[in-house]
Amino acid sequence: MALTDTECKQSSCPPDRGFIRLADSQGLYLQVTKTGGKLWRWKYRVGGKEKVLALGAYGKTPPALTLAQARQARDKAREALAGGDDPAQIKREAKLTKAINDARTFEAVARQWFDHWKGTKSARHTEYVMRRLEADVFPALGGRALTSITAPALLAMAKGIEARGAIDIAKRSLQTCGQILRYAVAHGLIERNPAADVKPSDALKPHKKENYARLDAKEMPELLRKIEAYQGSPYTRFAMKLLALTFVRTSELIAAHWDEFDLEAGQWRIPAERMKMRTPHIVPLAPQAVEVLQILQTTSNGRALLFPGERDHQKPMSNNTILKALERMGYKGRMTGHGFRGMASTMLHEQGHAHHLIELQLAHQERDQVSAAYNHATYLADRTAMMVTWANTLDKLRKGADVIQLPQRAA
Repeated sequence: MALTDTECKQSSCPPDRGFIRLADSQGLYLQVTKTGGKLWRWKYRVGGKEKVLALGAYGKTPPALTLAQARQARDKAREALAGGDDPAQIKREAKLTKAINDARTFEAVARQWFDHWKGTKSARHTEYVMRRLEADVFPALGGRALTSITAPALLAMAKGIEARGAIDIAKRSLQTCGQILRYAVAHGLIERNPAADVKPSDALKPHKKENYARLDAKEMPELLRKIEAYQGSPYTRFAMKLLALTFVRTSELIAAHWDEFDLEAGQWRIPAERMKMRTPHIVPLAPQAVEVLQILQTTSNGRALLFPGERDHQKPMSNNTILKALERMGYKGRMTGHGFRGMASTMLHEQGHAHHLIELQLAHQERDQVSAAYNHATYLADRTAMMVTWANTLDKLRKGADVIQLPQRAA
């Protein structure tokens, strides 16, 4: 007689016995122990030998199995046996696979991806990506098995970052997770990438483009004089002077290496891996910029970096160094290192310099509209003349002399 659910529920083992077996059908039985345990077992034969497969405990709360579920598990095992497979071996392999997957955490795979991905990328960029992973991603996902990472889990991680106002970091973290999971798919660690189901634009708030604070052109003379008289670190003063003279991005300046400069030729060649647009960039150096660099070089003591960190000379100075200096000079919320670029663009346009020369010197993406076959040396002679004029303009502004406005001319 097949078992009923009531019999399973009410069954108990006599106190004088270790266990009893209640037979169901086709080898399935419920083993009831004197301690109250109720375990489903299936008896079968393979290769002429009798074996017993443990299916799970009896009950209605998962992972326990009801009578109906135990029969389904038995039938699935019978199908495997009919196909020539030993159900017990299948279970052992599944258990081993689960153990391997559980040990293969998201963080472990992420670090494997990082070692593969960093390649020839700049140390500054790779350090930033790892810091972002360690600060924001690993606390939320790092300890989870790779196979347990789902689209909702990724979204929850990104939403947690977004909640503190770091919208751009949330978006970048989601994108980095997508790269890690694509790596896992490519290496057979998972079958599909759950990040493919989550687009930042669908899950996160739109990121409003940041307008960097900058002064009006009329405030430039006072700023230049304050920079000249700055009483903080001379490295910071030189950095601000070079930002004004070259209007490169702050990140491009503070990570500059001496081997990028040819002071005799008056050129600074920034390699592609350090540029936002991933193309090499030439900065013509006016005599005033060369003079600053020559003074700075006398204090370099053979170090590779122009602006080494205060504590670790092997790393560049902090991104916030220049911002904090401007704040101490009275420009908090009004001026940033990036603001020198905007001021230069506005004033050079007002002086009548060609738009395409300004955009090329700013290394903006718009350079692709100037020439489909863009070369980083395009219009170098014209750009050099513009940079000399710009440096002379800054000198006149700092000294309080009248600045001659050039006639407006077509771009």
